[in-house]
Amino acid sequence: MCYKSIVVNLAVDAPPVSIVKVGIELAERFGARLIGLAAADVPPLVATGDGMVYEGEIMQVQRTEIEKRLAELRAEFERLVPASMFSEWVQAICSPTRFLSVSARGADLVVTGSEKADNIFRAVDVGSLVLGAGRPVLVAASNVDHLVAKTVLIAWKDAREARRAIADALPFLAKANEVVVATIDTDHDESIRDSLADVAVFLEHHGILARTELIAGDADGDRLLAFARSIHADLIVSGAYGHSRLREWAFGGITRTLIEDSGISRFMSY
Repeated sequence: MCYKSIVVNLAVDAPPVSIVKVGIELAERFGARLIGLAAADVPPLVATGDGMVYEGEIMQVQRTEIEKRLAELRAEFERLVPASMFSEWVQAICSPTRFLSVSARGADLVVTGSEKADNIFRAVDVGSLVLGAGRPVLVAASNVDHLVAKTVLIAWKDAREARRAIADALPFLAKANEVVVATIDTDHDESIRDSLADVAVFLEHHGILARTELIAGDADGDRLLAFARSIHADLIVSGAYGHSRLREWAFGGITRTLIEDSGISRFMSY
């Protein structure tokens, strides 16, 4: 796999410089075109505690504010991206998660920041994005403007999602100095060692030398993050484990912890 098209999401309420620089660096590294994207939406008419609703005039004010902010983000994106790089800009007044998910159909990789989705009308919900984009999603750590991916931790689980994540991440893994495939050994099952060995062999066939590690203890996201920090990993590759869908997706504990952490960049597939 090769990344030939990368879309980078600029959150309307976050400074854009760092995430744009991450996108530029990745586009240069992989020889890809870079698509800058930004979106936000006006909340629908809702009743207040006093029985009032947002009036059309208020909604128009909010729309105007969004349009102004999108114009600012576009100007910043175009200022930062080198003229020699093939790039384009897309924007919309709609749900940022939905717009980014739809736009992902034209990209090999989606890059976004670690902003909290406290307001779904103005910020991307990473969990919904990972499950709905159909493309790998790179969530950049907070306040970084480059991603070396020198030491990559593969959070292995013998499931479809993890297999997909490894295949999607091959361009990063091929350029890493060190790749560690680790899983949390909860059942002391010998098949776990066999699956780790199979992954190492798969990577070796792609010219990637990896070592394997069993992490003792209960399956816990904080335990995995602690291990990642102990090996100085600057990128974690993992599958996203969605178990059920009623009104919303419910994640496994490790996936939820990875989504909420912002100290290390995370690469996720589903």
